[in-house]
Amino acid sequence: MRILTSQRTMPSTSDSVAHLAEVPLGGDLDDEALAEVYAYPAEGRWLRVNFISSLDGAAQGPDGRSGSISGSPDRRVLALLRALADVVLVGAGTARAESYGPAGVRSAFAGIRERLGLPPTPPIAVVTESLDVPEKLLGDPRTIVLTSGRAPADRRERLGGLVDVAVVGEDGVDMDEVVAALVARGHRRILSEGGPTLFAGLLARGLVDELCLTVSPTLLAGPALRITHGPELAEPTRLSLASVLEEDGFLFERWLTGPATGPATGPATGS
Repeated sequence: MRILTSQRTMPSTSDSVAHLAEVPLGGDLDDEALAEVYAYPAEGRWLRVNFISSLDGAAQGPDGRSGSISGSPDRRVLALLRALADVVLVGAGTARAESYGPAGVRSAFAGIRERLGLPPTPPIAVVTESLDVPEKLLGDPRTIVLTSGRAPADRRERLGGLVDVAVVGEDGVDMDEVVAALVARGHRRILSEGGPTLFAGLLARGLVDELCLTVSPTLLAGPALRITHGPELAEPTRLSLASVLEEDGFLFERWLTGPATGPATGPATGS
């Protein structure tokens, strides 16, 4: 994987990404260097969203799954993002469509995660009104189910005996309360893997700090879901480009919703 551009190449940006200063543009990134690119800030809550899209804007393939437009470079980055995260946040629809189970961590990234002082794997947090959660996730007591007060009480009680259930809103799921519940559980490095409705809801509340977008070298045509799906935002969210990587035609873009200063302030080996 090679760097095509980073913030230090932008004329309006100071050299605020020292963790990339030793890697020339076009240089290959090993696992440690790749982890530097995607390092979380040393302090504070940071919500990162990860998506893949085809060149013509489809967030999933004809089979309704993102995996069909993915490839080995994308799977490598996804595995790294999970290894760096405290928790993986996902909507129940995506969890069902993508057959989610407890998250694993590639052995290549296990040492990075250990140096961050994190447990071997991150828990999965599922946002759901229906409480229809994949059975594989219910087998992990660390799974967090984020629901509302109008969810069926009997099912909520049953799930509460298996996993961690949090009511985050009475008349519907409140995105601010979703994030607050994760932070209250000690999860400040949050990775959201979608789906598009969850992403739109987080954007509407101004909760997203970073978008990691993989652009797949494919064209699909036909109707397709975009990476955001929901009511139009009151104001468009303006993002700043942080870095672009490339491998086998896949582009890996990092976009920040705040100033283009980059979240990482040092190596991914400390917290």
